[in-house]
Amino acid sequence: MDWAASLSYICYSIGAIVSGIAAFWIARKGAADRSDRWAGVVALVFTANWCIAAASLAFDHPIVGLTEIFANLAWIFFLFRIFANDGRDESLRLVRPVVAALAFVEILQLALLGIEHRHPFAADVQLLATQTSALFRVLVAVGALVLLHNLYVGAAPESRRILRWNAAAMAGFWAFTLNFYTIAYLVGSFPIELVALRGLAVTIIAVPFAIGFNKSVAGLTFRPSRAVTFHFLSLLVIGVYLLAMVGLASWLDVLSGSVARMTQVGLVIAAGALALIWLPSHSLRSWLRVTAVKHLFKHRFDYRNEWIRFTHTIGLGSSEEASLPERAIRSLADITDSPAGLLLLVNEEGQVEQGANWRWPQLEVPAHPIPPALATIFEKEGLILDLDEARSGIEHQGELEHVPAWLLEDLRVWAAVPLLHFDRLTGIIILARPAIERKLDWEDFDLLAIVGRQLASYLAEQASQEALSEAARFDEFNRRMAFVMHDIKNLSSQMSLLLRNAEKHADNPEFRKDMLITLRNSADKLNTMLSRLGRYAKGGQEEMGAFDMSAIIRATCKKFAKNHPVLLVRSEPMQVNGQPEAFEQALSHIVQNAIDASVDGSAVMIESYSDGISGVVQIIDSGRGMTPTFLRTGLFKPFVSSREDGFGIGAYEAREMIRSMGGRVEVESRVDLGTRFTLSLPLQSAHELLGNSCSAERKEIA
Repeated sequence: MDWAASLSYICYSIGAIVSGIAAFWIARKGAADRSDRWAGVVALVFTANWCIAAASLAFDHPIVGLTEIFANLAWIFFLFRIFANDGRDESLRLVRPVVAALAFVEILQLALLGIEHRHPFAADVQLLATQTSALFRVLVAVGALVLLHNLYVGAAPESRRILRWNAAAMAGFWAFTLNFYTIAYLVGSFPIELVALRGLAVTIIAVPFAIGFNKSVAGLTFRPSRAVTFHFLSLLVIGVYLLAMVGLASWLDVLSGSVARMTQVGLVIAAGALALIWLPSHSLRSWLRVTAVKHLFKHRFDYRNEWIRFTHTIGLGSSEEASLPERAIRSLADITDSPAGLLLLVNEEGQVEQGANWRWPQLEVPAHPIPPALATIFEKEGLILDLDEARSGIEHQGELEHVPAWLLEDLRVWAAVPLLHFDRLTGIIILARPAIERKLDWEDFDLLAIVGRQLASYLAEQASQEALSEAARFDEFNRRMAFVMHDIKNLSSQMSLLLRNAEKHADNPEFRKDMLITLRNSADKLNTMLSRLGRYAKGGQEEMGAFDMSAIIRATCKKFAKNHPVLLVRSEPMQVNGQPEAFEQALSHIVQNAIDASVDGSAVMIESYSDGISGVVQIIDSGRGMTPTFLRTGLFKPFVSSREDGFGIGAYEAREMIRSMGGRVEVESRVDLGTRFTLSLPLQSAHELLGNSCSAERKEIA
């Protein structure tokens, strides 16, 4: 068509002239402080050269294709150089791999030109080369647009005003290229109308591009979008994959003709199955994410997005992580892509115990998971323990000899992060190994330390709220107990009066005898209860002394054995210091709880012995057991019970009684296996020895 050839000649001639003028103007008048100025001049010169070739020769002439390749490479190089305008070498290092990939794809056009030149009369080869060339150009255009997006979105507001003209010109150039070659691939040829209009598009683009060099770009900063970069890498992988599949199928058709049809169908099915299995996989996404943040960014973490995700997880969570401890584990695990985690908390006695578990139920945690020496290092040094380093013998604060074996032997355990609140250790989060192997570095340590302190403050605030709530419940309990004590006192007085009157006026000796016995027993019980409540009101302050612990244990076993199997498997005579009535009541509470937890009449076993310092009694049942969360948050909390009809104060009362006598209560439990309560009171001999030592010290001071 003569009109199409004339239009193409006119448009490309105008494009060559305008591009040449724009290049000359930038070289003479462009901002001298822009490091990309001469790259822009080169891009316009090569574009003008391509326009001259396109105006002089046919579109499919090899010289036109060759000049277009060099023009595109010049534009890719300019896109690379524009990232250096912030004056930092890191910006070039970040985008260098992507730019190199785009340049390599563009250079592949030389091979396609050679194939077209060697097979000028093979229609199948020409069609395949055209479609492959179009696909390559589409990939380059998409990659350039993504880089351009990262450049503009990541720039500061003042830098965007400087970039807008150049960015708009390049966006128009690559967008037109993308549409042009997409249409060419779909129809299998290049529409002559669009071929002619490409010269006009170059004319329109060259003008704003030259105007953009009229501004200085001092202070330009590159902050790439991580999400867009990750999506671009995903798109690049998918595009390369699809390109390989389409190219392989097309080459099979060219090489084998119609015989390859069945092979092509099988290839498409296999490619689809592979795409469904591989592309959506978590491992691939994790690999792409790690690759992107490792090679394309100065900082691996997008701190803004990390903080938004952290706040969302802590504030809202999900139905799976209802409690704050579970949300705390997840918020820290999300930072390192850890699939699971464990929270260890410091109890009221300063010991570390299991507090919560997030997606790691199979991890076996001992009753005392962290030794005190290692907890001290966590607290004083703020050490984040890299278990891989510990396994290889690397230490930083002398922690290796204190790391427990269960952390080292389980290779799934990856890191331990201390939670510090006002320089006091409140807990430790154990993180599982992420799906993609990587080493912890300084950026991990900094971010995990800061988030750990924030989590410690949340957990401390929750503990304070629980303490306030508990105090409020106790206040209500004490108020009600005051009324109960008043009523019991009145009832005791009335029954005592009835007893005196019955002694004076009863005529029947037998009736009087029975009545006296009944009333006396009732009065004794009520007075005992009143005395006990009075002791609580005074804070439980009673004189302590030596008593036979084993005798009380035997009597308690005998009392409960009437209704449930209770076996005393071991008993040693022991004289301990304390209050026998309080110990008997505490022991009765624990034994009754063990009986209630037992199923199918299984026996409760009790053993008592001396460890040289304390008298120890263990109550063991094989019942339902308790979860670590309930051990931490419910067992010793008043008014919290695992039974629907329970008041929730028995275990708490028992622990407080033992503590008031200088003793200790420890609990070990496993769900569906059973529970072990251990009560210990100081031996009388140890108490006297300690008392004598204190008296001697006071005399020396005096």
